[in-house]
Amino acid sequence: MQPINILYVHSHDTGRYIEPYGYAVPTPRLQQLAQQGTIFRRAFCAGPTCSPSRAALLSGQSPHSAGILGLAHLGFRMNDYSQHLVQVLKKHGYHTAKCGIQHEARDGQTIGYDQVLAAPTRDEWPDAAAAFLASPPSKPFFLSMGFFETHRPFPEPDPRDDARYCQVPNPLPDTPQVRQDMAAYMTSARILDQKIGRVLDALDNAGLAQNTLVIYTTDHGVAFPAMKCSLTDHGMGVSLILRGPAAGPAAAFNGGKVCDAMISHIDVFPTLCELLQIQPPDWLQGRSFMPVIRGEVPEINEEIFSEVTYHAAYEPKRAVRTGRYKYIRKFGSGPDVVLPNCDDSLSKTTWTDLGWKDHPVPREQLYDLMFDPNEARNLVEDRASGATLSMMRRRLDDWMRRTNDPLLNDVQPVPHELRTANPLSYSPSKDVMTLMPQSPAGTRP
Repeated sequence: MQPINILYVHSHDTGRYIEPYGYAVPTPRLQQLAQQGTIFRRAFCAGPTCSPSRAALLSGQSPHSAGILGLAHLGFRMNDYSQHLVQVLKKHGYHTAKCGIQHEARDGQTIGYDQVLAAPTRDEWPDAAAAFLASPPSKPFFLSMGFFETHRPFPEPDPRDDARYCQVPNPLPDTPQVRQDMAAYMTSARILDQKIGRVLDALDNAGLAQNTLVIYTTDHGVAFPAMKCSLTDHGMGVSLILRGPAAGPAAAFNGGKVCDAMISHIDVFPTLCELLQIQPPDWLQGRSFMPVIRGEVPEINEEIFSEVTYHAAYEPKRAVRTGRYKYIRKFGSGPDVVLPNCDDSLSKTTWTDLGWKDHPVPREQLYDLMFDPNEARNLVEDRASGATLSMMRRRLDDWMRRTNDPLLNDVQPVPHELRTANPLSYSPSKDVMTLMPQSPAGTRP
């Protein structure tokens, strides 16, 4: 089998708020990619914060197993960078290159890419990728193309993205402020799509599309209140689109297919192992989703998991999701609403002005996703749901024990010196503290 190239395209904070998922967000190139490939309607991140999500996808394991309990630029790092997908592909003859952002390490050199493509500005990142594709290496390549969009701050809304006619995100009220915020997001998504289009055009112009697997995804939900850093589907749900080469096993992704199977980001790594005929490393916790793509089974996962430990601030919580139910458990003794874990915005101001920080957050949440897809009716106190609650508690407990989750020790895990916001502050960048690793006895510093 001729080795295939891999173009891994990833954006910041996009969730599923793009055109292929039915939203009136102008992303025609991603729509085209979906129509050519396969779109995954029920794909989820392993942690709805930036570094944990990315490290999970690129190591094939939960964030706490990979060692990334929080943001890399604040001090977190993977336990072992030899477990990064890049290192495994290099051992199997791939030339690895990075363009734009990564967020699995404070210093990208730590990851060990063969080549880092230089560009002075974010707008020039697609040009750097195009130059690489125009003169590709002699070996098959893995190119990570990371975009800043749709991270905040958003640009001023394009006149075409008129706030008067915007549909706001599902958890938020339809107010002029939130509509204005959404219009700015739409403009950021429009810019993202144009940049992705430039890279896809370069792939076509170089004659490489016929032998390249294209993967597009994002790290987690959009940066609005109750979305990014939330363990509801508003935060866990991600876009995932794959388009295969013209021939070989990965060509099964082509043809405008829709996959409704429940897929976790940690399933991408083992899927690539199957496609590339690489022995899956023993640390992988996900499963290849090729049996679903080939039509052999309807699902590969009975359950998936997601987690938050740190974002800007400490907010420990875990979730398990089945096809029908979601169970979320909150740990620690911090505030109910951790405001610094929500990016500052017009939408955040709308809620905080109405007293959001004083809203209680239950220690446990249980939702029936078939009757309550917005996860608004907590069934923990519903007697008729007692057996379901026990089953979901058991699933989460078993996973935490199986993966040696540090929250089992009931202490605040601080594996590395890190900077973190005070959970009682308002903004992510305010009241920043430095925490030191916990002592051998496991007590807090």
